[in-house]
Amino acid sequence: MPRDATKLALFIDGANTHAAARALGFDIDYKRLLTEFQSRGTLVRAFYYTVIVEDQEFSALRPLIDWLDYNRFTVVTKPAKEFNDGEGRRKLKRNISLELAIDAMELADYLDQIVLFAGDGDFRSLIEALQGHGVRVTVVSTIESRPPVAADELRRQADVFIDLMELKPKISRDEGSQAARVIRP
Repeated sequence: MPRDATKLALFIDGANTHAAARALGFDIDYKRLLTEFQSRGTLVRAFYYTVIVEDQEFSALRPLIDWLDYNRFTVVTKPAKEFNDGEGRRKLKRNISLELAIDAMELADYLDQIVLFAGDGDFRSLIEALQGHGVRVTVVSTIESRPPVAADELRRQADVFIDLMELKPKISRDEGSQAARVIRP
């Protein structure tokens, strides 16, 4: 049962959050993550954003995406864009920030709080816009890693900053669990 009537939504930048957790030495159990935030209010939506490389025969990300899709997450993917870096090297653009920002703004009028799992300072403007709509924004990332994943301007703009390390006991994956075997990225 939710603790209060706060309507909240999770917006997870998958690549950034995965990198932050790995830098801290753990994997996230997304079932436990849902449970944790359901206890903090009425969870309206949980979004997970990631970029996929379409020409890969096997993607280690596919089992995680499938699991999330079947377990109350709205999974938003887009193909990575290939480009030449000007020196003849093939590079992949892997950014899904715009999709996340649009979805957050579209839901802003229906939410009391947004929990943004991201560390990129480019999200500072999004946070400011959401706050202008009366939405409280919590940022979840880390400054415990070296280098820190969370940008200073992002932490300063947020209403609340939660270091991922603080959540580790509540959301880390137990290596022996069934979910751990299913969602190994």
